[in-house]
Amino acid sequence: MVTKVQKWGNSQGLRLAKHVLESARIAVGDDVEVVVSKERIVIKKVAKPKFNLAEMVARMPKGDKAKQESFGLPVGKEAW
Repeated sequence: MVTKVQKWGNSQGLRLAKHVLESARIAVGDDVEVVVSKERIVIKKVAKPKFNLAEMVARMPKGDKAKQESFGLPVGKEAW
């Protein structure tokens, strides 16, 4: 695909065809990493971290207890 660098406000940008993004498995709104190396620009999709509840709980300090927070008296129709 050939495209042109265009001015958008105070920045410059490229328009990428839908089929190019689909081939790279990139969708509108995805985070991407832009790397410049040897006069080349490489755009890579940023992988979303996969969370595992058991691993996250295992990393919690032993004996860690959640503290009760007070947000003051009810001011509306909150159910207490």
